Formats: sequence, C-alpha cells, structure tokens
Amino acid sequence: MNRKTLVLPAVAGLLTPVLAACGGSDSGSKSGDAIVVGTTDQFTATTDVPAPLDPAYAYDVGTWNILRQSVQTLMAQPKGEGEPVPDAAESCSFTDSGSERYACKLREGLTFASGDPVTAADVKYSIERALRINADSGVSALLNTIDTIETQGDREVVFHLKTADATFPYKLSTPVAGIVNPEDYAKDKLRDGFDVDGSGPYTFKADVENDAIVSATFTKNPSYKGSVTVNNDKVELRAFADADAMGNAIDKGDIDVMTRTMSPAQIQKLDAGSGDKVDLVDMPGLEIRYLAFNTDAPTVKSKAVRQAMAQLINRGEVVSKVYGTEAEPLYSLVPATITGHSNSFFNKYGNPSVAKAKSLLDKAGITTPVKLTLHYTTDHYGSATKQEFEILQKQLNDSGLFDASIEGHPWKTFRPTEQKGQYDVYGMGWFPDFPDADNFIAPFLDKNNFLGSPYDNSTIQHTLIPQSRREADRLSASKSLTEIQDTVAEDVPVLPLWQGKQYVAARDDITGVAYALNSSSTLQLWELGRGVSG
Repeated sequence: MNRKTLVLPAVAGLLTPVLAACGGSDSGSKSGDAIVVGTTDQFTATTDVPAPLDPAYAYDVGTWNILRQSVQTLMAQPKGEGEPVPDAAESCSFTDSGSERYACKLREGLTFASGDPVTAADVKYSIERALRINADSGVSALLNTIDTIETQGDREVVFHLKTADATFPYKLSTPVAGIVNPEDYAKDKLRDGFDVDGSGPYTFKADVENDAIVSATFTKNPSYKGSVTVNNDKVELRAFADADAMGNAIDKGDIDVMTRTMSPAQIQKLDAGSGDKVDLVDMPGLEIRYLAFNTDAPTVKSKAVRQAMAQLINRGEVVSKVYGTEAEPLYSLVPATITGHSNSFFNKYGNPSVAKAKSLLDKAGITTPVKLTLHYTTDHYGSATKQEFEILQKQLNDSGLFDASIEGHPWKTFRPTEQKGQYDVYGMGWFPDFPDADNFIAPFLDKNNFLGSPYDNSTIQHTLIPQSRREADRLSASKSLTEIQDTVAEDVPVLPLWQGKQYVAARDDITGVAYALNSSSTLQLWELGRGVSG
C-alpha cells in the first residue's frame, strides 16, 4: 500500500473573478464498467425531510456531493483551490467598484440533459425559487444578499445585491444556486424523493429501498458544457452502513474507491499496510466539529454554563485519544488555515481548568452539578463520534461541576429534531460551502442561520459581517473577522472542538484520486479514471 499526500496551493483571498474557463467533456474512460465509490453517507427521505435532493432544500455535504455532479451552477470551485471559475457561465464579474452588481453571461448552446435549452430566465427562476421556498434547512441564507435578479436576453443575468458581498462568486458555486428546469421543479414546492435533473457533468439515477438510496449511478452527460473534463463514462456511488463494511468491500474488490467517512483505526491500518493494492491519499481539509447550544434552553441559557464548558473541555485529549494525527484542536469557528482565523477561545480560556470553570459558575450563582445531555448523530460523521462524546462526557463529569449524559441518534431524526430546538446541547460537523472565513461565520451567526439558533447578536449581523464582506482582499477583512470570533468566545453560542484532514482510499488502477475531493470535501467524481496510478 502506498501513502500519498496531496499538497495544494494555499487558499488565496478572494480576487477578481476569472472571466473565462476552458475545458469540456470530450475525454473519458472507454470502459463501460462503472467506477464504484463507497460512502457511509446516508440519503433518506422522511416525513420531516421528504425532498433531500432538491437544491432549494439540500444542505449537507452528502446531498451536495450528489447535486454537484448533476446540477450545474454559474460558477464552480476549481480542483486546485483558489477563487471560483465560470461553469455554466462563460464569464462572470462584478461590474461596479462596490461589489454590489454581479453580471454573468451563459455559455452559448447550453442545454439541460433533457435537451431543453438553459436560459438566463432559468437561472433567475432557479435562484428566486430557492429564496421563495426558504426551506427550513437554512440553505437559502447563502443567497440572502441578493436584492433583485435581472435578465438581458437569453444569456445574460445580472444580480443586484442588497449590500456589498465579495464572497458572492463563491455562493454562486454552491448547489442552492443550481440551475433547474422549470419543467421539473415547481415554482413554490419542493421536489420530493430522489429525482435530480440538471445540466451538470452527469445524469443521475438512484436505486432506492425503504426510502433510502442504496446506490446512485452517475452517467456522463454528453451535452455538458462547462469548466471540467469528465474522465470516465460512469460512476456508481454505493452507500454502506459503516466504515467496516465499506473497508471490506474495497478489500474484496467490490468497490474501487472509498471516501468519507473512514474510521481512525481504518486509516491507521491502511497507512501502516504494505504489499496490497489499495492506496491511501490524505489531503488538506476544512472540516470542523463543534458543540452547539440552544441558548434559550434553561440548562444552558446562562452564558456562564457555556463558558464553563469552554473552560473545561480538553480538545487535545479528544484528538489524541480518538483521531490521532487525523485532526488537531480548534479554538475558533474559522479553521487555522483560512485567512482571518484567530485563536479566540484559547486567548480567552487558555488551558483547561476546573478552578476557573468553578469560578465562572459561582459568580453567576449557578448550582452545581449542572445536569445536561449531549446529543450526537450515530451515522453521519463516522463511528468515532460516540467515543468522542464519551470523552467529552467524562471531562465534564470528572470536574464535579456537571452531571452530563450522552444520547446518540440517527441523522434522519437527529437533524430535524435539532432544527426544532429540541436539543439543549448537540454535536455537529461543518464542511464549508466555500473556503472563506465568511462561510464559517455567517451560517452559524447570521439571520436564518443553518442551526436555527436563537442566538442573535445585532452587531455581528448588522455591522461586522457586512464590513467583512466589503473587502475583496480577504486579509483586509481580518479586523472584523477577529472581532466576531472574540465575541463568539465570550458568548459561546457554539464551542469549536477540532478540525480534520480528509482521506480517500482507492485501488491502484484508479487515477485522479488526488483530486477526488477538494478542501471543502466536495466530491469531484469526474476526476476519476481507470489506468495506472502514479
């Protein structure tokens, strides 16, 4: 087994958008055999989530990884990182000095996989549809700086923004801005089930049992015109119950590639192995994990309780005992590799201290031990999550200041219950929509945020986030971003825990593995091919 490390250029600040991109779909594997990719992501339709794959609803890394293959966006994130490039668009750019007017021109002859032409009116329809539906997943908040959308003929779209937003090109690269056909997607209603239609690199068909996707087939779309080159004819994404089952499948040759989420033990075993036919590739990642709070819940409504938890939790112990070299402690919502990061939690709390935590609770008149439950999902972030929460529970209880219990729930019930505010404290992960500090802040702290959090800080929402978005040079936004992070460390509406690397394992006849995931954990299935890996 060979270990390969992918080294990518550092993520740059947001620059003037690229005006043109080349590429196409002429190349590809001549083999009729699908490349089979394993995942532990679960795709389930429920009463609470009947439309998991509608671009106006979907807002987790698994469903987005389906949509990115099949539903095209005006802009796309390139495989080598950096600022987004045009995809369905031929060109896009700000047309004013204040980053408030953004114009795109569609590629000529662009069509949906069905053969229907893609027009500027379809772009307007798709984005206004997501905003109008305003799904409870919170995904439409990514588009909340849009004021009006104007079309000029069949190929030109102009976005007029409510306020300056230098990150807007990135937002147009996310699936919520995906271009859909009005024939397939109703104006005011989500599309239930597992059908997906678009103009992306692949067409999509799901094999469904018991309201869950068992496997999904991506077939090369011959009419695709965009920024990527498709290196295969067909990819099958196969869902596994856990990492062990996925690992057994690659060992037996039933699958060619396995992605998220492998267990820490599995990664260590692959890393130490030799002489087999599976390569492990590690690459930069921007995944973070954190505890979130319902700040209106009686158990954690007092800021002192949340601060005491921040003072007690030993991130280093969690990382070393559960994840090893695959993660590192995180002291802010913004990862250490992103421009604008500040170690705000370490600056405020320093090393874990029972005495300091007790002082915080005593000053606030909080009776100890504080009884609470930490909730986590059993099947969305990997099997190690349970062990992580057992360590967090022990750290809190060993202090004598807390009486904490833990409860695990499957994602299909965990996420809707969390959104309804029924968990006081719960663990979540975040895979960024795009690699900018704004996307580690606004989804948690802005109005209509992803968590549905009741935490409401008007200075952050109305002053600091808009200030940071006015800066096209992201380094210049650092002052506003640092103030936001310091406020989060003071109020603790969320408690960051760690950031992680990401891994892909593949049989040694599969090429393009190093680019199968970008730093935002976006699957780029078009990069995979058959041949001799380097």
